[in-house]
Amino acid sequence: MPANKNALIRYKTIDNCLRNYYRRWTLEDLVDACCDALYDMEGIRKGVSVRTVQGDIQMMRSDKLGYNAPIEVYDHKYYRYADKGYSIMNMPMSQNDYDVMQEAVDMLRQLEDFEQFSEMSDVVSRLQDKLAISRNNRKPIIHFDSVPNLAGIRLLNPLYNYIAHKQTLRIMYQSFNARKPTEFILCPYLLKEFRNRWFLFGSKQDDLKLYNLPLDRIKSVEPTKIPFKENPDFDPEHFFDDVIGVSKNVGNKPRTIKFWANREQSHYIKTKPIHRSQQVISENHEDGSCIFQIEVVINFEMYSVFMSYGSGIKIIYPRNASMYMRDKLKEALALYNTEEEK
Repeated sequence: MPANKNALIRYKTIDNCLRNYYRRWTLEDLVDACCDALYDMEGIRKGVSVRTVQGDIQMMRSDKLGYNAPIEVYDHKYYRYADKGYSIMNMPMSQNDYDVMQEAVDMLRQLEDFEQFSEMSDVVSRLQDKLAISRNNRKPIIHFDSVPNLAGIRLLNPLYNYIAHKQTLRIMYQSFNARKPTEFILCPYLLKEFRNRWFLFGSKQDDLKLYNLPLDRIKSVEPTKIPFKENPDFDPEHFFDDVIGVSKNVGNKPRTIKFWANREQSHYIKTKPIHRSQQVISENHEDGSCIFQIEVVINFEMYSVFMSYGSGIKIIYPRNASMYMRDKLKEALALYNTEEEK
């Protein structure tokens, strides 16, 4: 299976290159592109031979995989598609492809009733809908939130493999306010998504301090021979039980947060809790407002969520959280007052 997977990565890479008519592609260029893709996606440093890429081109030209790719050589040196509109990604699925994928989706659906696989339901629905769209040429029924061309997304697969193999990494990371990247020697533990942004959690190899690095700020990743260390204080299964978002350090304790919500927002918050610990403390039957309580670590993401409710919500405890919200809303109001003066 690994060889087949790597071959598919090479086919897709060659396809992307040949579709780019703004560059002239030599065989050596295609070899370099395949090497880079395998390193980025799989962490493979071994490289790709010229003979391998030549064999890939012949396979793509043939009908063995159904591609029949119109790859031509011009000027005795450069490669391109004779048909500018061609791509192996545009190939229609065969009946056998549909049958195999439908069988896989049916099998996954049987697992949805098990608690361990309950979170797969949206993935299975996505697969089912995509399969039906391709097979029946209909419009989608389900739409999932996504950000195309998200920076750092290409790092997901190699980082997943590094975590699985407990591989210590050398990471060049540049924050938004830094002029140049900083080097991290990191033992990676977990990938987490929040609001269509991915984050890598890991500890520095020397002091095991926990770090949270957004993938879109990571400039480069490479494995090292430095021994991997586990962080006994980091439990990825329960670390985020008391967190909204991703910002939390080892040792941070949750606080009781009480907040008031008006009638409109109360109805919404009851059906879509801000956090799993949410409880209704009291209800005002005259105006429909409610007072809720959650137990979470106070962080930027928590404030961001409360800000999104505007005037429909107010933190009433603890006082420092209430004062923070008040000050931020004053700053926002000042911006709008300035606009009115103009």
